[in-house]
Amino acid sequence: MGGMAPAKLRCPRESKAKKRERALRILKKLEAAYPEARTELRHENPFQLLVATVLSAQATDRSVNEATPAFFARFPTPEALAAATPEEVEPYIRRIGLYRTKARNLVALARRLVAEHGGEVPRDKKALMALPGVGWKTATVVLGAAFGVPGIAVDTHLARLAHRLCLSRAKTPEKIGAELEELFPREKWVFVHHALILHGRYVCTARKPNCAACVLADDCPNRQNA
Repeated sequence: MGGMAPAKLRCPRESKAKKRERALRILKKLEAAYPEARTELRHENPFQLLVATVLSAQATDRSVNEATPAFFARFPTPEALAAATPEEVEPYIRRIGLYRTKARNLVALARRLVAEHGGEVPRDKKALMALPGVGWKTATVVLGAAFGVPGIAVDTHLARLAHRLCLSRAKTPEKIGAELEELFPREKWVFVHHALILHGRYVCTARKPNCAACVLADDCPNRQNA
């Protein structure tokens, strides 16, 4: 993911204390609107989540969910995937963007899991990020959704909301995530990640945000010009 520079937005001056108060109000509204917020990537175990998250880069969750049932039927374990070649993997993910690169990365990733981690997905961010095709966002998503490790991973939806809500003016996913983590309780970080993504995907969309239906509108400085 490249830089995520915020567009021209209206963000009035606000003390850190006031911003935290507003963030807590936003959290309560998100909890009411999305009480069961979780990833929309279908998976049954950490390995499947890791694969699905790698596939989701520059692709929709829907396209990934359409591909993974057949993929996991053919490659149900790291060992099965490690024994394959990228050319054998490609037909299963051909409809997903960058499928050739992802096929190479997934095979290499599986081989590393088998050789270095006993076929298990590591619970350490540094170890995860050492795997082919796994960056900061993917590692944070997997640790949170699979193992409950607190963290706010930032994709384009979440970055857009962080900017429109004036919770962050940072330009990179890592910095946006760090600023959000300063505002929300640690035990809510994983929930905030999932809830804001859902809200950005279905309400506060990029081109036509539905401000009239937005539960966060009262706490959004940009609700009229989003």
